Amino acid sequence: MTPLLALAALAAAAPVAPAAPVVRTDDGPVQGAALADGGAVFRGIPYAAPPVGPLRWRAPVRPRGWTRPRATVAEHAACPQIVYGDWNREAARTGDEDCLFVDVRTPGLSGRRPVMVWIHGGSNRAGAGGGTVESRITDKGIVLVSIQYRLGTLGFLSHPALSREQGGHSGNYGLMDQQAALRWVHRNIARFGGDPARVTIAGESAGAMDVGLHLLSPGSRGLFAQAIAESGTAGFGTPPRSLAANEALGVRIARRAGLSATAGTAALRALPVAAILAADDRVDVPGLDDDSFVWLQAVVDGRVLPDTPARLFASGRFAAVPLLIGVNARELGLHGGRAAAVATVRREFGREAGQALKLYGLAPGFTPLDDPRLGDVTQQLATDLTFRCPTIAVSNALAARGVPVWQYQFDFAPPGGAVSHASELRYVFDPPRPGEPPLQDYWAAFVRAGRPAGARLPDWPRYYAGRRGYMAFDQGGPVAKTGLRRAICTLRAAP
Repeated sequence: MTPLLALAALAAAAPVAPAAPVVRTDDGPVQGAALADGGAVFRGIPYAAPPVGPLRWRAPVRPRGWTRPRATVAEHAACPQIVYGDWNREAARTGDEDCLFVDVRTPGLSGRRPVMVWIHGGSNRAGAGGGTVESRITDKGIVLVSIQYRLGTLGFLSHPALSREQGGHSGNYGLMDQQAALRWVHRNIARFGGDPARVTIAGESAGAMDVGLHLLSPGSRGLFAQAIAESGTAGFGTPPRSLAANEALGVRIARRAGLSATAGTAALRALPVAAILAADDRVDVPGLDDDSFVWLQAVVDGRVLPDTPARLFASGRFAAVPLLIGVNARELGLHGGRAAAVATVRREFGREAGQALKLYGLAPGFTPLDDPRLGDVTQQLATDLTFRCPTIAVSNALAARGVPVWQYQFDFAPPGGAVSHASELRYVFDPPRPGEPPLQDYWAAFVRAGRPAGARLPDWPRYYAGRRGYMAFDQGGPVAKTGLRRAICTLRAAP
C-alpha cells in the first residue's frame, strides 16, 4: 500500500468528532460542545440583557436577539463579588455585571426528560453557577441547568429613589433574575431535550433559601413542579426585613459608597462596582449579630414577596409541590461563640428559653451537651436556629396541608471527620463510590418521579407532621428515623 493510500485508510478508520450541536433558542441560536456519550453542554447562554447602566437595579429584561450561532462552550463571568475565601476566589476574579447566564447539560437534544435547575449558594452575595454542568448527574436521565443571578447589593438593594421610580417597590432583583431564568427554561428547555412540565428547582444554602422563596412568590407560580432545598429555608432562621427597613439599609450602603442620603437613581447607577461591593461588605446591619447574613433576611418588598414567610406558610399561600428538604448534622458555628450562647437562647426561644437552656445543658447546674457528631453546644445551637428548626417548621407547614415532603439529615464523613456546611454537595453531583451515601441516586429519582425511591435504595419515609420521618445519611448508610431534634425544635416553630 502506498503512503498516500495508508494515510487515507487511517483517516477513514479514525473516529469522527461529533459535530458541535446548535440549538435555536427563542432569542437566537447557540452552539455548544458535543459530549462523547451523545449528550451536549452549553455554557453561558444569556437569558436576560446585561443589567448595566439604566438596567442596573431594575427587573431583568429579555436580551437583544441574535441570528448567528453564539458560541457557548467556555467558562463565563460570575456576578460581581468580593473574595470571602478560597471557595469564591475564582468567581470574584471573573466577576462582571454582564453575568445573567444559564448553563445546560443534556444527555441528548431529542426527547422530553425531567429537568433539574440548580440555584447556587453563597449567602446571596457570592458564588457562581459555572462548573455545575460538569456533573454527570445527567447520566441518570435528567437535564441539568445552572443559573446565575445578581448578588449582594447589586441583586437585593432597596432604596427610596428606586421605589419611587418603580411603583413603590424595590429590591429582590436577584430573585427576579431567577424567575426570568425559570421562564427561559419554560420556553426553551424542550429544544435541549427537557420537559418544561417536569422542572425541579434545587439549591443549597442561600440557593435553598431562594428555592423556599420561590415556593412563596406569586411570580414563580407554574415555573416548577418540584423543589429541593439543602441547608436553607425561606426564613433562614432570621427575622424578615420590611421594605422600609431594606430602603433604610440601602441608604446606609449608598452613603458608605459616597452618596448623600437624598441621592437619586442616576447617582446610584453611576456608582462604580468596586465602591458598591466595598460598601456592602462594610455596612452594619441593624438587628443582625452577624452582618454576613445581610442578604439572608427575606425582604418583604410587596412585589416578589408579598408577606413574611411565616405568614405565607401558615395561611397556605405557597406552591403545593413535592419537596425534598434537609440539613447537615453540623452546619456553622455560633457568632460570638460560647460567650454568646446563653443570651442567644434567651433571645431566640423567648418564653421557652428556660427549657431550652436545660436541653442544651446551659442552665445553672447543667453541663453543656457537646456531641461528637453534632458538635459542641454552640454548633448545635447555631445549626438548630438557622437550619434544623426552620427546616422542620417548613416541613410541618407543608405536610399539614397534604404536600408530599421528604426530609433528611446528612452526617457522612471520612473516618474521624465531621460534616460541615455544603459537605453533601459532592455526593449530589458525583456518583457514589462503594460505602458512600447514594445521594445522587435519591436526588435523581426525585427529579424523575417526584419521590426519592428506587429498587436498590433503602425506603425513605414520607414526612408527616405527626410522625416526622426522615432519612439519616450517616456512617452506617441511609437509615430511616423519626423525630429529628424534636425536643428542641418543638420550642421554636418559626420557619
